[in-house]
Amino acid sequence: MSISEFLLLELDDEAKKTRATLERVPTGKNDFAPHAKSMPLGKLAPHVAELANFGLKILTTPEVDFSKGGTKRLPFESPAQLVKSFDEGTAKVREALQNTSDAGWKENWKLSFQGKPIFQGSRFLAYREMFLNHLVHHRAQLGVYLRLNDKPVPATYGPSADDTMGF
Repeated sequence: MSISEFLLLELDDEAKKTRATLERVPTGKNDFAPHAKSMPLGKLAPHVAELANFGLKILTTPEVDFSKGGTKRLPFESPAQLVKSFDEGTAKVREALQNTSDAGWKENWKLSFQGKPIFQGSRFLAYREMFLNHLVHHRAQLGVYLRLNDKPVPATYGPSADDTMGF
C-alpha cells in the first residue's frame, strides 16, 4: 500500500468527523469566544471549513509564503455553507493525495512569512503537522465551543456525551 493510500483512509475518517462538527455550528453566535484570547466562533468555524485549501497547497506546491497572495477568508453564513466549502476542499485534497507518489512525500516543503521560515521539512510532515493535525486541533476547539453553546458534540474517537454513533 502506498503512503497516499494510507493517508486517504485517514483523511476520509477525519473528514467525516469534521463534517459532523461543522453541521452543528450554531448560528447567531459569531462573536462567541470562551476567552478573550480565543478565536471567535465566526472565524474559527470558517477556518476549519477552509483548512483543506491549505492541505491542497501542501500537496501541489513546493512552498507557501503567507505574505504573498492574500487569500480571501470564508465568511460564516450557515452550517450548510461551511459543510459545502469543507466538502469541496476535501474532494480536491483527496484527488491531490491520489496523485502524490511516495517520492513526492519525501520532497522538501516550506511555509514562511516574508521569507522567514515557519516550517521546513518533508511534504509528508507538512501534510500531517500543518494540515491534518491542524484540522484535528481546531475541530477539537470547535467541539468545546459547541459544548459551551449547548449544542451536541459529535463522537470523534469514541462516543461523546451527546452522540454515540453506534458505540
